[in-house]
Amino acid sequence: MIEGKIRSSRPVALVGGGSVAAADIAAAARESAILVAADGGADAALALGHRPDWAIGDLDSLSAETCDALAPGRVVRDTDPNSTDFDKCVARIDAPRILAVGFLGKRVDHQLAAFNTLVREPAGWIVLIGAHDICVHLPLRLTLDLAPGTRVSLFPLRRVTGRSRGLEWNIDGLHFAPGGQIGTSNRATGAVDLSMDGAGMVLILPRAELSAVLAALAVA
Repeated sequence: MIEGKIRSSRPVALVGGGSVAAADIAAAARESAILVAADGGADAALALGHRPDWAIGDLDSLSAETCDALAPGRVVRDTDPNSTDFDKCVARIDAPRILAVGFLGKRVDHQLAAFNTLVREPAGWIVLIGAHDICVHLPLRLTLDLAPGTRVSLFPLRRVTGRSRGLEWNIDGLHFAPGGQIGTSNRATGAVDLSMDGAGMVLILPRAELSAVLAALAVA
């Protein structure tokens, strides 16, 4: 069992059991000092040549072979039925940022659960990396260096308002809410500045913008 938290002064890469591409886990690992796997995400990581430092979850998906391949004492079983494997990992990480791969794709219910965790945690702390998109809980202010025409989607998971500069369709004066106004498929006209009046907005950008997002979050 982990005593306390997994602590790192650098970002932590977190691998789940969804769709995991070699390029995505490599990108997360390059930015990170520690690799944590959520349950069966350890199998995906090992298959792509990355040995997790920790595997955490209810362990209903982790293979015996992978469990044996990990360092002794680095497999943590948590059977709490009211939390996901993603939650169990996040709760044990103390780091500047989590770069999470393998939580988008495959199952829609798992993606929705990941979004729920995303907006429950501090804005900008977790970046979900998928084959086509990256998702982040939008901080109160974020400035992004984007090329004109870049897709910029905003999806609210709480009631929230905000302002924008550099979007083809300005969001000023809009009242976003789940089941109400959303802001998907907008486009950048150049550098984008987003200011939110509260928490709960998910920013979705093309996968190619990962470096731009990390650079923006570093100074947010």
